Amino acid sequence: MKNKPVILWYDTIDSTNNAAKRNIKDIDNLSVLAARYQSDGRGQRGNKWSSADGENLTFSIVLKFSDSKSKGDMDNIPPLRAINQFAISEIATLAVSSYLQDNGIDAKIKWPNDIYVANKKISGMLIENIASSDYILSSIIGIGLNLNQSDFPTELLNPVSMKTLTGKSYDSHKELERIMSYFCKFLPLLYDEASLVGLQEKYVSELYHLGVECEYTDCRTSITFKGTIIGISESGLLKVQLPDGSLIEFAFKEISYII
Repeated sequence: MKNKPVILWYDTIDSTNNAAKRNIKDIDNLSVLAARYQSDGRGQRGNKWSSADGENLTFSIVLKFSDSKSKGDMDNIPPLRAINQFAISEIATLAVSSYLQDNGIDAKIKWPNDIYVANKKISGMLIENIASSDYILSSIIGIGLNLNQSDFPTELLNPVSMKTLTGKSYDSHKELERIMSYFCKFLPLLYDEASLVGLQEKYVSELYHLGVECEYTDCRTSITFKGTIIGISESGLLKVQLPDGSLIEFAFKEISYII
């Protein structure tokens, strides 16, 4: 597979994820679509990703996987079973959190794929996978990272940026190249089952609220409860231990953090 990402910059676009989906047949593997401004940026749970024009990083990484009959070629990543698709979230979040940590920012991964500093959100992701039968065909990893923005809309409850944390201003082009270097270091961990085990262990070790009893809401019942995050299942479900020692596993949108 080609080792160096190709970064395509746009001044304005509806959404880098949308653009990647529209053009995925013509986009090289490991291409990155980045925009100074997104008119219709999307986040998790159907929310919009709010970002000031030119102040932050909004980009999408395109991954293309070989089919189940091949071991990968110079352009595509080796096959990835659909049951292991959460590993894509793991490499993306670890890349961003590692980049932030090396910039002196104590970042943690808020399951499944937000990045928090203390109780404030600095990065969010929207990962869209396309599967055929038991294998992933392609993945579009949309990432928003608050880089230089200082003033945020009042409807955003807990945002923070790199600039507000460090007092420094950042060049978006240079910082995106740096983030992609981290991403490319984690990417090979998708290539075999043995590496996936170590990848999951690393991901769990970086989880926000890991091992600390906190309050959550069970979105299925609207009941608030106390619990302790102890890890994730093989398929990426969040494992929370209750005070009585019992264990509950949550899928995406089934649990809400009370911050």
